[in-house]
Amino acid sequence: MVLGFSIALIVFSLLLMLLVLMHKGKGGGLSDMFGGGMQSSVGGSSVAERNLDRITLMIGLLWFACIVVLGVLMKINN
Repeated sequence: MVLGFSIALIVFSLLLMLLVLMHKGKGGGLSDMFGGGMQSSVGGSSVAERNLDRITLMIGLLWFACIVVLGVLMKINN
């Protein structure tokens, strides 16, 4: 059971990294230094960006749940 949650944690970690990197830079940070701030945003976030936010949030919650379950399982096994 611990092995299954460990594998799930690795998969969710990789997905979370990928999803965070897919987000558009909001400006004011390192993205401006490399030319990311030159793009103008027209009228707020699109449907695709909102869906990406929702997917990232859900993967983040699943990632957190895996960490909590693994912590409980490790405590029970010791």
